[in-house]
Amino acid sequence: MKDHRKKVLIVFGGESSEHEISRISAASVIEHIDTDRYDVLKAGITRDGNWLFTEADTGQIENGQWESHGSNMPLMLSLDRENRGFACKTDDGYEKVTVDVVFPVLHGKNGEDGTIQGMFGMAGIPYVGSGTASSAACMDKGMTKALVEQADVARQAKCCIIHRRGCDPHEAAESVDAFFKGKYPLFVKPASAGSSVGITKVRSKEGLAEGIAVAFAEDIKIIIEEAIEGRELEVAVLGNGDPVASGAGEIFPGHEFYDYEAKYIDDSSRTELVGDLSEEKMREIRETAIRIYRIMECRGLARVDFFLRPDGELFFSEINTMPGFTRISMYPKLWEAAGMKYSDLISRLLELAMEDGEE
Repeated sequence: MKDHRKKVLIVFGGESSEHEISRISAASVIEHIDTDRYDVLKAGITRDGNWLFTEADTGQIENGQWESHGSNMPLMLSLDRENRGFACKTDDGYEKVTVDVVFPVLHGKNGEDGTIQGMFGMAGIPYVGSGTASSAACMDKGMTKALVEQADVARQAKCCIIHRRGCDPHEAAESVDAFFKGKYPLFVKPASAGSSVGITKVRSKEGLAEGIAVAFAEDIKIIIEEAIEGRELEVAVLGNGDPVASGAGEIFPGHEFYDYEAKYIDDSSRTELVGDLSEEKMREIRETAIRIYRIMECRGLARVDFFLRPDGELFFSEINTMPGFTRISMYPKLWEAAGMKYSDLISRLLELAMEDGEE
């Protein structure tokens, strides 16, 4: 009997500092995907950038042991649309692997920044998530800020941008201190890193140079912005041409701010669904999230983050085109609260990719 299931290739790992988070998210997706509708194939990218077709189980993917699995075969993407798909290198040559859609559960550099999206677009393979230009613009916090500011849809923290070439951190610290007129605290961030990697909260001029050096270790462009005191809210957006927004979730960081360790290593932080805001305020938050999603030309999914000050003023923080996707991550939790099961959310994302998959 012919198998009518769609073939889905889950891609995970990658070369970025978020390699481990990608593995955890991908393992969760694989465990919860509807196997009555989808035939699941798996491809891992090592930290060195090697692509391997694998039959490793989710536990091995999550803990990193997948790289030594006996089934692994080098995997290559075909950019020839007449031979659309992938090729596995075997002992006897090459074996063609065809897929209907790719779910790149990748975060950060070469996964979420438009590079891999451009490859799949050239190959004519539908994929989950935003396109090349949108992914690149959303990954670059400076570019996102500029586009949102030009559209004048939300307030944002005051910021300045510094490039690494020819920059001395101590001289830059003097300029930054003058730009903000000695007002602290400030956040120093890599422009294109995720999961709060390389971010420092600086409380005085003395810590600026070190914070700048830490951020430059992750990226050639960094952003320094004023700290906004308020509630940290996140909204999930889903869809292509007619996106919808979830309710809001709130972050209660166990550290001074929601850094990498607070997100993934210890359990001192918590996230909760927001239920104490007025209908009017929630409508404002949802509508703003959708407007930003459209401005950035996103498709499939994104998480839009805000700060809500005590006086009720809303500040846009950032947008993430491939947020953490474990069962307990904020994005799926928000849709689960809205009545959409995790497995149904995965199916919906695959449908959206196949509906609007080509660049």
